[in-house]
Amino acid sequence: MSKRALKKYLDELSQEALKEQVIDLYDRIPQVKTFYDFVFNPKEEALIEDAKIKISNEYFPTKRKRARKRRSVAQKYIKQFKLLGVDPKLLGDLMFFNIEIAQTYSASVVKMPDAFFKSMLVSFKDVMQYISYHQLKEEFSNRIEGVVDQSESQNWPNSGLFDDVANDFVD
Repeated sequence: MSKRALKKYLDELSQEALKEQVIDLYDRIPQVKTFYDFVFNPKEEALIEDAKIKISNEYFPTKRKRARKRRSVAQKYIKQFKLLGVDPKLLGDLMFFNIEIAQTYSASVVKMPDAFFKSMLVSFKDVMQYISYHQLKEEFSNRIEGVVDQSESQNWPNSGLFDDVANDFVD
């Protein structure tokens, strides 16, 4: 259905019927509930902190023995927060936290798979694009340097690429 056809359909509905449809969507579709919960009671800081806890549990679990190290967990939250329109500074903070917690974990482990390093580089490119778009580079400059320095000090095989990505966006 096109947006135009949807508008025409909605214009034909009575206000009561429209309310019923929105309530039905709210009950049936979790994303609609999440959207309205966020719109009417944003609590952005609490949502970000909750996401940070869940991301850190991927690397430093409290209820199981082995770390799962799934980048997808962080990406799910980042995507959801982008859709909801969370404050760019808070989302940038979460994106950097994802990389920094992974680097903290990496420092304590002897051998990491190459896919881990590639994944973190993709996350770093994403955060650099995001903060560049929102003109937050100066605000996050220390964290950019920290991520690059950690990749170099831990002898990551792609540490030079982290430096290249940082230079591409900072200059």
